[in-house]
Amino acid sequence: CQLFVLKNHCIDDHSWTLFEHLSHVGIERTIEDHESVMEVLSGWAMDTDSRLYFRKNYAKYEFFRKPLDFFPDHMLSISTETNGSADHSELIQTFLKSSTCPEIHGYLHAKEQSRKSWKKHLQFFADFSDSDVYTVKNNLLCADDEQTRTCWITAMRLLKVGLLMNNSAQVSLSISENSLVAMDFSGQKSRVIENPCEALSVAVEEGLSWRRKSCHPIHLTQPWFHGKLAREEAQRLITQQGLIDGVFLLRDSQSNPKTFVLSLCHTQKIKHFQILPVDDEGDLFYSLDDGLTRFTDLIQLVEFYQLNRGVLPCKLKHHCAQIAL
Repeated sequence: CQLFVLKNHCIDDHSWTLFEHLSHVGIERTIEDHESVMEVLSGWAMDTDSRLYFRKNYAKYEFFRKPLDFFPDHMLSISTETNGSADHSELIQTFLKSSTCPEIHGYLHAKEQSRKSWKKHLQFFADFSDSDVYTVKNNLLCADDEQTRTCWITAMRLLKVGLLMNNSAQVSLSISENSLVAMDFSGQKSRVIENPCEALSVAVEEGLSWRRKSCHPIHLTQPWFHGKLAREEAQRLITQQGLIDGVFLLRDSQSNPKTFVLSLCHTQKIKHFQILPVDDEGDLFYSLDDGLTRFTDLIQLVEFYQLNRGVLPCKLKHHCAQIAL
């Protein structure tokens, strides 16, 4: 993905991912970082509609950070080699070091294209040595809920290429979220601002200056704002880019043209929160909690909830990108 990131001038936050999409059979999969794209392309038939998509996937390595979100206790039996006593923080490493596979408990449903009924399968066996793990887009195979489906897919990826994925993930996880520093570019030479109070003052002044120069609603230029996006499309976009806590986007409300909606993922479920305008003696503010916490614009609102959970179930962490190449 590094070449695509550079050529498209994207910020390299290790969440950009290549997807192989096979339209003729309705399936797609993540192309792992260690794979050769040329080998993937060489496996395509000439007369089929096959494509590569380049888009965000925040859940790409999230199971290394929070394994219990992907492998809940009620769906998992740890290998007998560990006597069922693996530390939760070392769950993934236990799988990678074990000579046997993790046992996943849960039903999968299968349907033949020519039939209307679904069949429930308690067990699922497959040889992944020469097979790739795809997700099905036309509902020929499904689970009872998103958590069950995610657990199965993650277990299959770990079984097939777990060790190689682990090596790639360590590069991503080594990038600290606290590695950013405040910079001052006002002089002839740039400098690092070490004083927290000065950094806050500079940030506030730059924000106010930028707002004064803008002649349009400033949220329109933000990557997290998606305009007149339908609720169903918002859910599809967030699902595509990873059902992990904190993935979000803002959009215009379909039911009330004067309001906005925050769509946010939490515990692998997408929730929608209405942002209401608040008129205070002619001044317009925006609020998520009926006016208790007010913001002069949507950028202030997003920046606040990126640092504070407030009335939300979790902080805003990853914005949904609008582009998919």
